[in-house]
Amino acid sequence: MSPRELVVLGTASQVPTRHRNHNGYFLRWDREGLLFDPGEGTQRQMLMAGVSAHDLTRLCVTHFHGDHSLGLAGVIQRINLDRVPHPVTAHYPASGQHFYDRLRQSTAYRSSVRIAEHPVRFPPAARETVGSAAPETAAATAPGGGAHAAGGGAVVAGGPAGAAWSVAGDGFVLSAAPLSHPVDAVGYRLDEPDGVRMVPERLAAAGLKGPDIGRLQREGSLRGVALEDVSERRPGQSFAFVMDTRLCEGVHALAEACDMLVIESTFLDADVSLAEEHGHLTAGQAGRVAATAGVRHLVLTHFSQRYPDAAQFGREARAAGFSGELTVARDLDRIPLPARR
Repeated sequence: MSPRELVVLGTASQVPTRHRNHNGYFLRWDREGLLFDPGEGTQRQMLMAGVSAHDLTRLCVTHFHGDHSLGLAGVIQRINLDRVPHPVTAHYPASGQHFYDRLRQSTAYRSSVRIAEHPVRFPPAARETVGSAAPETAAATAPGGGAHAAGGGAVVAGGPAGAAWSVAGDGFVLSAAPLSHPVDAVGYRLDEPDGVRMVPERLAAAGLKGPDIGRLQREGSLRGVALEDVSERRPGQSFAFVMDTRLCEGVHALAEACDMLVIESTFLDADVSLAEEHGHLTAGQAGRVAATAGVRHLVLTHFSQRYPDAAQFGREARAAGFSGELTVARDLDRIPLPARR
């Protein structure tokens, strides 16, 4: 099993279909497991995919529309039922705290695991203007309160330039940027810090071998030879997750030069006016974003049930100029991250 892979649990938008469950995406990243946007039926899809509650270390919700969050209640209860022994952290837009609280406490269950709440909180200047304020927008922006107020993200180095919130994970930085949807929505990105790759020819020329190489890596220099003299930068891997949104600065910031971009493509290009009205992307827009950003592997998902042939989404992304690896996601797909550069 790949230590870094995406497991697709659901790919439908708004309502499930006979072949597509509500959203759900599990990212296995070394010792961490991140569950993004668990919609209805996520527990069963996890069972079908061989993902257990013990695999989860983070719950990441982009926004509180039902197809992206109604499965949260069951997943939280399953974490408690299975007595997951390690820390689990939940991330979500801070303005949706009351929705998170309702889902977490939706029914009676025995609480045995503390799930840390670390909501995504942006400074006012970082927020995207979402357009006209619909009733659902007003509900979604009601302030959270009390003990949750201290849960804002601590900004750390390593996130993309457009990210206004980030936290350190186990060997990566998880960052977020605001998106443009009728309710507050965020996109997420993981970045592994750059490393170094030793160059055998340079080591040989410097007369270094065996234990001396490890000592050089630990100490930074050895007998007049600096680490940078015999090594080169090894770019860290990156992953971006962009769900419901119109085109906006956050989309481009999250996608920039990432190894894998998972992105909604609810509509085909012929329905671009519907996409703009409802705060979504088309397959062509997703393809252009990925092509411009230099994405290596594009994963399209969140398909409207109005289109019976999902292959159309891939064709439109190609026509928009994307030439890298492309997956039109299906439920229960397992997609490894691209090999290191």
